[in-house]
Amino acid sequence: MLLNVQGKQAYCYTGGKAFDPALPVIVLVHGAQNDHSVWGLQSRYLAHHGHAVLIPDLPGHGRSAGPALGSVEELADWLLALLDAAGVQRAVLGGHSMGSLIALEAVHRAPQRALGLALLGTTYPMKVSDALLETSRSNEEAAIDMVNIFSHSSIAHKPSSPGPGFSVMGGARRLMQRMSARNPDQLFHTDFAACNSYANGEAAAGGVACPTLFILGSKDMMTPPRSAKLLTGAIKHGKIVTVDAGHSLMTEAPDAVLDALSAFARSAVSTLAT
Repeated sequence: MLLNVQGKQAYCYTGGKAFDPALPVIVLVHGAQNDHSVWGLQSRYLAHHGHAVLIPDLPGHGRSAGPALGSVEELADWLLALLDAAGVQRAVLGGHSMGSLIALEAVHRAPQRALGLALLGTTYPMKVSDALLETSRSNEEAAIDMVNIFSHSSIAHKPSSPGPGFSVMGGARRLMQRMSARNPDQLFHTDFAACNSYANGEAAAGGVACPTLFILGSKDMMTPPRSAKLLTGAIKHGKIVTVDAGHSLMTEAPDAVLDALSAFARSAVSTLAT
C-alpha cells in the first residue's frame, strides 16, 4: 500500500490482505538498514487472523522515498503522520531495535494513539560503538558484515528455521546490501547516528501508561537483555518475554515472537473493549 506521508511516498506492507482501519490495527517498525520484510513471518499471520497490519518502510528505506530521517524524534513524528494518512486513530505500536525507539517516542508524543507498545530487541541508551559508527560511515559493506554476525546466535541455524534451504544470515546480509544499493547516501550511518544520539528514552518510558510487551533475545549481542533494564524498570507494568535467539529474533525465533505478539495484541484490544 502506498501513502502520502509528509509530502512523500511511503510504502506499507499489509500482510497480504487489504488494509481495513476498522479492524484492530498493529503497526510494526523495522530497525536500521532494514525494511518491512523483516516482519514477513509475523505480519501475514496477524493480517489473516483479525488484525489490520501496517508494516512501513521508513523514509529512505525499501520502497519509501527518501531522504532518510536523521533522528528518532523525526521518525516518530513521521510514524504518527503515517497513522493519519492511513486513517488510523489508535493502534498497537511495535518496533525492533531502532524501530523500538521510534515506537516508544511516538507513544510519548501521542499516548492517546497507542492501544499497546511492543519493544523487540530494545535497549536504552542505544549507543553504537565509535568503531562501528565510523565503519558505517566509511565502509558500509564492512559494517553490514559486522552487524550481521553480531545479530545472529549461530551461523548454522537448525533445519526448523523458516523455509527449506533458507539462510537466515544470508537473507539478512542481502537485505542490508539491498538497502545500500537503493539508497547509497550513507543510510546505515544515518540510522546508527539516530540511535546513538537519542536522549529521551528514559523520560518517554517513564510516561508509558498503555500495555507494554518486551520481547528480548537471550543470545542477543547487539542489545543484550540486561541492557534493557532501564526501560523495563521505567515501565514496571511491562511484560517481558525472552526467546531463544540473537538480535534478529523475528527470523531466528519466528514462532515464539509471533506467539508473544499475537497474544499481546489480542489482550490490548480486549482491554480496550472492556
